Amino acid sequence: MDERYDGTTRRRLLQAGVLSAGAVLAPELTRPDQAAATTTAGRVDTEHPRFTLAVVPDTQYLFDLDRGDSAPLVASFEWLIEQRAAENIVFTAHLGDVVENAQASEFAQADPVFTILDRARMPYSVLAGNHDIDASKDDTRGDSPYLRTFGPQRFRRMPTYGGSTPNGYNSYHVFRAAGRQWLLLAMDWRPSDASFAWARAVISAHPKLPVILATHELVNADAGNPEAYFTDHGTRVWDQLVNGNDQIFLALNGHFWPPGRTTRKNAAGNDVHLHLANYQDRYYGGSAMIRLYHFDLARNTIDVETVSPWILGQSPARRSLLAEGEIELTDDTNRFSIPIDFATRFKGFDPIPVRPARPATQLVIPGTAAYWRFDGPVGNTVIDHSGQGNHLTRVQLAGEGPQASTEYHPDQPGHASWLFAGGKNPARGGYLRTADNAPLNGMTFKSGYTIEAFVKLADDGADHAWEGLLSRMGTGADAGKTGSDPSEPVVNLAFSGGRQLQWAVYPLDRNDTFTNWGHEQVAGRWFHLAVVNDGQHSTLYVDSSPLLRNPSTPSNGLATAGKPWLLGANHYNNVIEQTFAGHIGELRIVTHALKPSQFLSA
Repeated sequence: MDERYDGTTRRRLLQAGVLSAGAVLAPELTRPDQAAATTTAGRVDTEHPRFTLAVVPDTQYLFDLDRGDSAPLVASFEWLIEQRAAENIVFTAHLGDVVENAQASEFAQADPVFTILDRARMPYSVLAGNHDIDASKDDTRGDSPYLRTFGPQRFRRMPTYGGSTPNGYNSYHVFRAAGRQWLLLAMDWRPSDASFAWARAVISAHPKLPVILATHELVNADAGNPEAYFTDHGTRVWDQLVNGNDQIFLALNGHFWPPGRTTRKNAAGNDVHLHLANYQDRYYGGSAMIRLYHFDLARNTIDVETVSPWILGQSPARRSLLAEGEIELTDDTNRFSIPIDFATRFKGFDPIPVRPARPATQLVIPGTAAYWRFDGPVGNTVIDHSGQGNHLTRVQLAGEGPQASTEYHPDQPGHASWLFAGGKNPARGGYLRTADNAPLNGMTFKSGYTIEAFVKLADDGADHAWEGLLSRMGTGADAGKTGSDPSEPVVNLAFSGGRQLQWAVYPLDRNDTFTNWGHEQVAGRWFHLAVVNDGQHSTLYVDSSPLLRNPSTPSNGLATAGKPWLLGANHYNNVIEQTFAGHIGELRIVTHALKPSQFLSA
């Protein structure tokens, strides 16, 4: 069985008429994650959200009959191997024009250099540029020294290799990175119509994979103006392959200089980033400059840098004056960042499935003291799903009260929230409180606690400084505490004027307030927060990440004056000063410390 990465078999492709019977396909992969090979230089992390695609532009002057020098490219390849783990380099793409005159003797020089990558089991692709073959013909040109060196036979041993066109000049590769698979098309200098059809079929056979196109000619740029533009052939590539295939989000080419880039909308209305990289016009034939595309799915960014490992590795004392200027290119054309919301960009062909709602009964774990969800209509009562009877009653002040909302955090069990209008001086809107006799009012949590909530702060431009999310009526003085400000609430989970998360409480074992601080939260964006105390220390978490400013001083329990808890408001000296502004999805209180893997967001 010749099953491909996403379950599409060669038999199905042939039955659909999308592949020629002569198409070259790689052997079956045992597992998709085998696309990440290992080397003694280090192991790549295929699940980490940050990974690197290395790009090698035209190297032709390094292999030019009896001229040239392979040392720069040797250094670049060895550096990629050495940095493989540190930079999480998952794949390397050459953009064509490996050699200068398409001669067998030149490919004989280049062959052992690329063998460096082969021996390290470092996956890569190569494509033919106009200097590698008879440039007057398209990819139906037949045999050539290039094809004998960089044809399908070279790549079949790589687990990333997916297959080639029957003529052998075009190939596709699938690698795993950031927890998913990516497809790279390595297309010839002049693909035939049949090869474009093959490329479209490959994309159709992998309908959920984002695609990177590597080819030799696509866009050009002029000196003094890095804004790239299509060549006549580039327009053909766009029309036949890129425009109608939304999966292609990044296209790379060499051939021309100086470098340039542009962005163009495809037929689906989405951005395609088009980049030209070539350094053969620079010192020492480009010094085997490489482009590093650092994908960061956590930051929704691709950071691009351009370096010469060959020059970087030279002794500074012996480095020539010209070499000094080529270690790294830092102008805006060669060092830049691309903001790209990957989930949004890819949702047209691979939407992230909505996490199913989970019933409240699944989240009531042992030790749950209270669990409130806001996935129903706004009423006067919010049920405590813990079964402990700590129901909430709505208190309406002047102004607009809470409203039901269909918005929710993507990891939230309940698929809804309430939107609180907020307001202060005087307090306006509405909040919720436990009953005077609620069991929660007297609890002291000597064995620890976990308080967690899904929240989105209002982005309305109003002043909501020091708004409270969760508070306990009663002051330090009411609980017998005589610390620095006994009028402070015994418990207060709030946000400062800079939207910094604050957990300020009177513990049982201290006479003064005890405060944990978070960083500034972004208004208008959902996040999950948690306060965890193990009976000795309290730690704040945002999106399951521990924060910095957590005191090392021991702290046990929570003082109480036996008064109600407030959700969506806080107080000073038992006077409600303001109400919360933003969305609250749900909030759970547990009587012991939970690990992040046990949070509601897990």
